[in-house]
Amino acid sequence: MDAKDLATFEAVARLGGMGRAAHELNTVQSNVTQRVRRLEEALGVCLFERSRAGTKLTRAGERLMPYAGRVGALLAEAGRAARDDGAPRGTLTIGSLETTVALRLSPVLATYARTHPDVDLVLRTGTTAELIERVLDRELEGAFVCGPVVHPLLIAASVFEEELALLSAPSQRSVASLLVRPDLRLVILRAGCSYRQRLEEVLARRGIVGLRRLEFGTLEAILGAVAADLGVTLLPHALIGPAWRGGRIRAHRLPKAEARVQTVFVHRRDMLCSSALTAFQKHVVKRKAELG
Repeated sequence: MDAKDLATFEAVARLGGMGRAAHELNTVQSNVTQRVRRLEEALGVCLFERSRAGTKLTRAGERLMPYAGRVGALLAEAGRAARDDGAPRGTLTIGSLETTVALRLSPVLATYARTHPDVDLVLRTGTTAELIERVLDRELEGAFVCGPVVHPLLIAASVFEEELALLSAPSQRSVASLLVRPDLRLVILRAGCSYRQRLEEVLARRGIVGLRRLEFGTLEAILGAVAADLGVTLLPHALIGPAWRGGRIRAHRLPKAEARVQTVFVHRRDMLCSSALTAFQKHVVKRKAELG
């Protein structure tokens, strides 16, 4: 198999057509078709079902697709390794929880960018599950996620600790009053959010399960829904900043064992730790006191 043939196959599969793949790869469609056919001949299988609507992966193509992505990532990593002379430069792509960006990272990212102007810093946000998957797939060099994280392919280092609080509308004066509400609902991020899982665990310990859920895509939407008394959520207490201290949100303290959560930085054990990433990790450690 040829690496360029695999890259062409991945583009066709991802974009759903030979023409679209040719446009992205800056080549002509005949070259794309030729590479796909050559790959199919080398493997002895058909990779696409072709129709007027476009191309669709066969079962064999579906099995090959994850490997095509990994090969591309490994080749890109090999190129970065060859060009890395010890000076932080190039693109550094990291991930983070949205709450971590809001609470901790903005000043650290700003000082890192000023200290290392040759690094093009790219930040992606997501849930803990999404970010870990992207690190494992080599799409991110590292990510700030909710701990603990135990995985044989990952190294996790604790960065700081957050105190979680149960958030409700101000009319709900105690946790006890919340728990007896027949219309109690959870206001949460999408599946894969670690705080969502912890909220369900906190309520389950109190005998409350199977509640209806309201899912929102941003922290602002979640806080707005809680303020409107649509339900309760579990988020870091520090998020209740000046804009929410005007009586729109009530924070209910939890026992320490339930409230404390570690934010950790994870990266692959076997992935190149670039000079840009090494400098970033050292910068975070240096500014750890400022992170909280």
